[in-house]
Amino acid sequence: MRAGLAAAGPLDDPTASRNAGRELLSLALLDSRNHLLHGLAAWPDPPPAALRAALHAGWYQEHWIAKHVQRQRGEACDPAGPRLAGVEPSVVLWLAAPSVAPDTALPDADGVRGYLAQTLDITLDLLSSTPDEDAPLHFFRQAWLHEDRLGETLAELLQHGAPPARVPRAPLWMPAQRWQLGSPRPQDGGTAWTPHNERWAHALAVPEFEIDAQPVNWQQFAEFAADGGYDRPDLWSDSGRAWLQSADAARAPRHVEQLGSAVLVRRGSAGLQRAAAGQAAMHVTRFEAEAWCRWAGRRLPTEPEWELAAGTAASRGFVWGDVFEWVAGSARAWPGAGGSPPGCPDPMPPPGCLDLLPAPGMPATQGVLRGASFATRTRRCHAKARRFAEPGFNAGFVGFRSCAV
Repeated sequence: MRAGLAAAGPLDDPTASRNAGRELLSLALLDSRNHLLHGLAAWPDPPPAALRAALHAGWYQEHWIAKHVQRQRGEACDPAGPRLAGVEPSVVLWLAAPSVAPDTALPDADGVRGYLAQTLDITLDLLSSTPDEDAPLHFFRQAWLHEDRLGETLAELLQHGAPPARVPRAPLWMPAQRWQLGSPRPQDGGTAWTPHNERWAHALAVPEFEIDAQPVNWQQFAEFAADGGYDRPDLWSDSGRAWLQSADAARAPRHVEQLGSAVLVRRGSAGLQRAAAGQAAMHVTRFEAEAWCRWAGRRLPTEPEWELAAGTAASRGFVWGDVFEWVAGSARAWPGAGGSPPGCPDPMPPPGCLDLLPAPGMPATQGVLRGASFATRTRRCHAKARRFAEPGFNAGFVGFRSCAV
């Protein structure tokens, strides 16, 4: 779990959220919806991307629960099977890209809230008569995860909040050991919900390594920029140099207006704000993270190294959960994972680019993010969690840490 936080109850518990029964799910879906509506209300006049993100919560519940006649079969269902009529036929056009439906006007915030109220009422009514078993509850559990992530998306779009400032700690030396990478299969042979990206645990040997106790902070990143890090081709991969050229001569992470003795970050309606030197650097692409590591004579951690440290070194000062963190390597499924199950929320599209049906699979170009951010609900802060994103992704609360070469 995120360092320094403890689960106050089942609603906040990362393990309980994955095995939630009918009673907990009923409370959880209400809690997640209230959080989403609170995020939407932060805008006096929500932008289209925020409206679409909120609408996506209602659409998902309709598509995979209310309209889906095979929902009780869980992962064994036919995702293309027949569906019932929905409460709002226009939602498909509302969620379509503007280039697809240029003449379709989005509803205003009140209209979005009305649609969300209708769909949630139907979801909760269906949940009340659903058997309290893994397969029938599968899509309700996925809908809960999906809505928590949409609430996180609203925070990213709003640019609200920042990670805590931390006092620097020395890197940690981790001895060589074997580690179970990924989440284990349910012991009872059931299908308790496990994110597809984490399936399934497999043992491997991890050599000894040194890893930062916390993510790279703004002071450390500003030193890289001040030393000409953005202007040294030797620090950047071929793909990184191509990204630099396409990013209008980027000289700082996204939303950063000044990167020097003071780091000024544009944060939503609050305008420019000074970031504390000890805050984790964020909105960093993997290209920038890799260039910083080459400049510092270090490297990104591998997935096994990151997960092992997160799972075993909290008592020694390993802190995670301030920002999502880039790790080395490309996105790939773990052994035995199989294809993405119906309604799988992964891969999640970036903020402002919510596709109606994200394509399953993991493009070879995608990188891996581990951990969570300060905007992630505590119940989603699981040391096994992983997400995939293109290396140039910087719209989210994304940073990195390093390891000794």
